[in-house]
Amino acid sequence: QVQLVESGGGVVQPGESLRLSCEASRRIQIYVMGWYRQAPGKQRELVASTSNRDLTTYADSVKGRFTLSRDNAKFTMYLQMNNLKPEDTAVYYCNYYDIASNADYWGQGTQVTVST
Repeated sequence: QVQLVESGGGVVQPGESLRLSCEASRRIQIYVMGWYRQAPGKQRELVASTSNRDLTTYADSVKGRFTLSRDNAKFTMYLQMNNLKPEDTAVYYCNYYDIASNADYWGQGTQVTVST
């Protein structure tokens, strides 16, 4: 079992930045991990994902503005979000998929609000 704890959400103005963190309770050997978001009335969508093979992908809407990174020693994944727009407003969730056990883990979600 893996617990994921997210932090870093908040309320910012357009053009500002935030960094989200997602700390796992233990190391997962072979995985896919990523960030998703869900805006009110919309389906959850993938924002960015990576794997232990360092293949990172981004949604078109965030390319060039968001950066996914990780600190393996701290079992922590980050999402640096720059030049935020009102349409980025959503609850952001981190996700780890453990390939070895076919287990899917989710963080509790953190609210990001971009508003004037």
